[in-house]
Order: sequence, then C-alpha cells, then structure tokens
Amino acid sequence: MCEIVLERAVHDGEVVVEPTLASICHADLRYYTGQRRPEALARKLPLSLIHEGIGRIVSGRAPGAEPGQRVVIVPNIPGFVRERIRPEDCCPACRGEAGENYCHRGRFLGSSMDGIAQHRLVVPAECALPIPDEVPDEIAVLAELCSVSYRAVSRVRERLASGATVAVFGDGPVGYFTAAMLHHVYGLQRDRLRVFGAISDKIAQFEFASVALVQDYDFAAAEPVDIAIECTGGRFSESAINQAIDLLKPGGSLILMGVTEERVPVNTRDVLEKGITLLGSSRSSRSDFASVMQAMKEPSCQATLRRILPEHNWIVRSVEDFQAAMDDTAEHRGWKKTVMEFHW
Repeated sequence: MCEIVLERAVHDGEVVVEPTLASICHADLRYYTGQRRPEALARKLPLSLIHEGIGRIVSGRAPGAEPGQRVVIVPNIPGFVRERIRPEDCCPACRGEAGENYCHRGRFLGSSMDGIAQHRLVVPAECALPIPDEVPDEIAVLAELCSVSYRAVSRVRERLASGATVAVFGDGPVGYFTAAMLHHVYGLQRDRLRVFGAISDKIAQFEFASVALVQDYDFAAAEPVDIAIECTGGRFSESAINQAIDLLKPGGSLILMGVTEERVPVNTRDVLEKGITLLGSSRSSRSDFASVMQAMKEPSCQATLRRILPEHNWIVRSVEDFQAAMDDTAEHRGWKKTVMEFHW
C-alpha cells in the first residue's frame, strides 16, 4: 500500500468533496486481504478503497454546491449521470428493468473506481447529498449500508404495508441495519419482526425485535413467516438460506443480501413446492439515500444506530494510519463498525 498523487479536472455538474468520516465494509476487507477471486483482484487493483462515507464540499461546478456543506457520498454512480445523458439512453436497468443500482455502465467507488480513502474526490453533484441538520456526522456515516438494507426491503414494501411477518437471518451489521430499517421505516414491532443469529452477545443488541439463536431453534415447529431476509453471507449462507426456506409460508419471499464468493446449495424442492420467490438485492440508489436520511432525523432511529458505533474513531493522517485501521479491523472482526476520521 502506498500514497500517490492524482490530478483530476472538475467538469460541469461535478463537486470536489473532502471526506471527513468513513466506515469499513466487509467488501473493503475482501479486497484488502485478497479474499476476492484472483481474476477480480487482477482486474480491479490497484484501487483506493472505501465506499461508506461523508464529507464536506470544497468547491464545485454545479448549482447549489456550497463550500463547507456536509454531504453523504453516494458510491453508486449510474452511467447516465456520469455521461450526462437520459436514463432511457443508458442501459436496460436504467430504463426501468432493474433500477440504477444495476446500471451496466455505472461505476462504484472502491470497486470499479477509486474510493473515499482520498484527500479529495470528484463526484457528480447528484452523488453528494446534503445531510439534514438534524442528522449528526456519526449517524450520517452509516447511510450507505442503511440505504442498501432499505433498498432490499423496499422490494416487498406492499407486503410489509399489508401486515407481513419477517424473519432476518444474520446478527452482524447487515442484519442489524436491515432489521433497523424494517423497524424505523416500516414500523415493524416484535410481533412481526424476528431476527436469527448465532452469537448471544450480538443478537442481544436487537432490542426492537424478537430474537433467537439458530442453534437452539426448532424451525420445524415454528410459526412460519411471509418474508425472510438472508444477511449472513460467506460460509453461513447455505444454512441461513435453507433455514429461511424451511420457515417461509407458501408463496413467501426470500431476499438474498449476503455475499459469498462460492456457490451455495439451495433446497430447490421446497422452493418449488412452496412457490417461494427469491429476490436478490445489491447496492442502492440516490433515492434510497434520501429516504434513509429522512428516517435518520428521528431520535429513536439515531439511538438504534448508535449501538453499532465504536467507542473511538480511528484517526487517519497518513497511509500508515489507514493501513493500521484496516489491519485491526481484518484481525478483530467485531460486531461494531470501524469508523475512520480523516485528517490527511
């Protein structure tokens, strides 16, 4: 890992943002520790990491771009925004088939282009969303992962509005943010929201939901649910997906959010016999960020999100500081997020 200097022109419609806070995602760690597939690493690296963050506008060539304004950085940059064309002229996803988070011509910070771990970055003004005054920095920095969860659960918003019951599999950050969005945005209480985990200390953090340890739970005798959301990823995907299939009612929906580099065996017989719908969900759009920022204005939502914040931030003044934060997070994968405070 090294520090380099790049120069970029600022075009019409773009702003210069100085990142202030960022959090580390497991996706960042997969790049950092070399746990992606070799062909993906060869194609993407070298790369500046991090896609969860906020900053302040330094300058810009866009209407309303005020220096000093706090913004949340949207890492997903659709092709039609980059190229200044109409969405319908971009790709099938942007024309409405899947949504701009699946844009074929888009770029994603920290994956297909340099990420937030920079002194300054240039992004389209549409991808630097003003942070409401009611939302403090330490809450706003969680907006990206919240937006991914919000995007996933919005796939079944009609069923949620009609009283559907939900089971979330996973007691890590993805499971926590997903359950938090279900609770604070869609109003699900303990009678409709069940969270399954494997570690008692983690599952105890979900105070707003009913909780259970998967190793102690009798799925065969359990009350079935309408919707299940898999948030585990990795080597636990297989068990979580198949437990979710066991738990779902006929006609239920299974949302897949956990990322794994390997193929996962799935009980397709019960998927077919129950008529279960599988929905994959990845990343988010600018509109999802806007909805999340509205929810973050509420003190109750902020209190829930504070539970996953660390006691102290990593102060990053150099590439060595950044490397120390990444090394520590990779070695000690705790429940709480790692937040870095940039002073490059």
